[in-house]
Amino acid sequence: MRQNLPPDWVPMLSRGRHRRPTKGACFMELASFLAGERWSDHPACTHPLLATLARTVNDQMSDGGRQRLLPLVPSVIGLTCEDREVDVRLALWCATSALPVVAEETQRVLAVGILAAERRLAEIEGRTDGVLTERSARALADVPLAAEWARRFSLGLTTSAAGFHETGAPSIVCCAVLGVADACVPDTEDRMLAMLAAGIEIVRVGAAREQRRAEVGEVARALPRAAAGAHVRERVGAGA
Repeated sequence: MRQNLPPDWVPMLSRGRHRRPTKGACFMELASFLAGERWSDHPACTHPLLATLARTVNDQMSDGGRQRLLPLVPSVIGLTCEDREVDVRLALWCATSALPVVAEETQRVLAVGILAAERRLAEIEGRTDGVLTERSARALADVPLAAEWARRFSLGLTTSAAGFHETGAPSIVCCAVLGVADACVPDTEDRMLAMLAAGIEIVRVGAAREQRRAEVGEVARALPRAAAGAHVRERVGAGA
């Protein structure tokens, strides 16, 4: 994709998808370009839900405001993990961040999303369903009418784990960003920028946690082998 382009040239951030770098780039297309991947707004180098957040924020920013996203692009390159908890926490962060400022109808949708995400988080953590995290409880308490509507609406509703991760979480993230973009507050772009920056940190923490778990698992697998080896050496030594 860099063929016939100056070595230090990078495309300009702009709204939407682009067929080639010379036409501009969305946030994730630029990430794919800098990572040396095939030109795409769905590059393998970034966590899929974080990429959804980045694309949506990119498209809702003004042309001038969008350039403020540039410093964040390198931080998503190579930032990915398979920990399902990351999806839930990212969706919850976006929803609870947007809830105070979005329109009433969107508040209802996001409140339903928060309850669904909390149910999924309870499943992952093995705790009692219905006990909300502090941030979610506080956010819903600040919009009591929307929260009550969401609780009534959610009665009897069930969502599979796969359904939440494949469609639920991306829908929550997009709804949150679009709601903030349309909100009647003067700092919509600051809020979207902060949402993306926080999302990057959530995935970074999740990836680090996943790496630690992998390292602990490797040590646990190595211990029996080491013990067996020591036992063999002990027997050989005794025989000698």
